[in-house]
Amino acid sequence: MFRHIFQVSKPMRGKLIRAVGGSGSAFENNSVTKEQQLTEALKRAMPGISYVCVEDISGGCGAMYEISVEAKEFIGLSRVKQHRLVTETLKSEIAEMHGIRIHTTPSSSSSKN
Repeated sequence: MFRHIFQVSKPMRGKLIRAVGGSGSAFENNSVTKEQQLTEALKRAMPGISYVCVEDISGGCGAMYEISVEAKEFIGLSRVKQHRLVTETLKSEIAEMHGIRIHTTPSSSSSKN
């Protein structure tokens, strides 16, 4: 009887192991995906970005990020307005975070993408 249950459940066990185990830790997979997601959202909203770096500084759990952006869109804006542009772009993502550090710099007109 147990042998039959064991054989019948064999296909499900493989799926369960892949779903739970995966490759790498769940924290690593989540943070890489989130970092890429934030980067892509910024690039879509500000095509004049010449540099962007998004780093998970929470130890891998995705609760806090440090974002550095250099973009033409920041030229002539105060630092507060530059940061508002970033926070408005990432409004829904920021709602899920514990905290965020933002560093912005206007691109010089000679920078190329």
